[in-house]
Amino acid sequence: MRSLYAAVLIICILACACHQPVHPLRIRPLAQHHVVIDRSPDAKSIFLGTPGIVAAPDGRLVATVDLFGPGVSHVEWPKGILPGAGGAVVGKIFISKDNGNTWTLASTYPFFHARPFTAGGRIFVLGQCGDLMIVASGDGGQTWSKPARLTQGQTWHASSNNVWYCRGNVYLAMERHYERNLKNCWRIADAAPVLMRAEEKSDLTRPESWTFASSLVFEDAVTPDQLEYFGVPFYPCAADTAVWLTPDRPMNPIGWLEANVVQFTDPDHLWTDPSGRTFHLFLRSHTGRTGYAAMAKVVENEDGSMTTLLETAPSGKKILYTPLPGGQMKFYVLWDEPTRLFWMVGTQATDSMKRPESLPADRYNLPDNERRRLVLHFSKNMIDWCFAGLVAVGENERASRHYCSMTAAGDDLLIVSRSGDEQAQSSHNGNLFTFHRVKNFRSLVY
Repeated sequence: MRSLYAAVLIICILACACHQPVHPLRIRPLAQHHVVIDRSPDAKSIFLGTPGIVAAPDGRLVATVDLFGPGVSHVEWPKGILPGAGGAVVGKIFISKDNGNTWTLASTYPFFHARPFTAGGRIFVLGQCGDLMIVASGDGGQTWSKPARLTQGQTWHASSNNVWYCRGNVYLAMERHYERNLKNCWRIADAAPVLMRAEEKSDLTRPESWTFASSLVFEDAVTPDQLEYFGVPFYPCAADTAVWLTPDRPMNPIGWLEANVVQFTDPDHLWTDPSGRTFHLFLRSHTGRTGYAAMAKVVENEDGSMTTLLETAPSGKKILYTPLPGGQMKFYVLWDEPTRLFWMVGTQATDSMKRPESLPADRYNLPDNERRRLVLHFSKNMIDWCFAGLVAVGENERASRHYCSMTAAGDDLLIVSRSGDEQAQSSHNGNLFTFHRVKNFRSLVY
């Protein structure tokens, strides 16, 4: 009998040792539980990207996601074919009538890099297949127009970033590629963020409804040898081709992409324009470092044209980079009027100083390219950020939680993520499209 008691005691001790109580102040995910909106039918060849979400005028939720990868050429829906060797792409539109608990496929579109937004009582999805393309719905997302082309013979890039509304206009930014002497590399040094403006009540499916800002190509704004004392670029870098740090890990030319647009209205903010004609673009910054975003500004001129340029500090120095947690990856900025705060969801890096050659095989690209921890911050001014919480974290590198978009619905923050599980091809090429809800998000302010 004593031996039985002893055995039970040992089991209890081991159980306690293996299940230590969690400290009450330890950070817990805000929205680890999720709903899978869509799953790749072939995780090794069809990947899900560019998640977007918007609340329709009637309250239902509309979410969009892209399909890319070699397997897309075999799917049943009409496809877009990217210029060059870009391959086939398809976009999908989902609707939820029960606050995100269940989702139904409503339509598809033959382009990608798309974002959903509302204007003039309609819903639009704007993206690119080389040229800019757009579809529209006037019935809450049930039916959609045929794809319309907004440009001809151009090459664009984007992600599902934010949309800004001001003086009856809608503003958003996408990146236009310009042909430069870049070879065998990721083309973001030749990208120019372009702010687009249209009247909300106009027909946004018509090219003439849109005004485009002037283009500021990254490599025209700065060259790597101008960036002394800042550690940018962080790794050896060429201006026109990739530098291979290991046989499978390249450092591409530095650049910017995936812009969010904001305006500053606080009269005490250094960059507030009392006329309301200045917009600031905050972009993902590819430098090999973490914690910095790129920045530009756009000024509306008296004739209605828009000019893109770099901001300046009070000293007169130009500003290209600005502190932003997760600025090395795609992030999404949402202005919340009740709190008078900018909210930002992005990706948290935890070990960007690891030597590239020592990274495990399942880590994608360079050390700054970690993609499994999704975090939420808030800010008064887009420069100083307060940590609000860990939204969700994947259980391994393939289980990425990244490239998110969001919208506020009542007291909650609704987030859609480009995600993965153990079946994913990589942390970049995920196989899931997931929906997360951060409840009572404004109570996170401190």
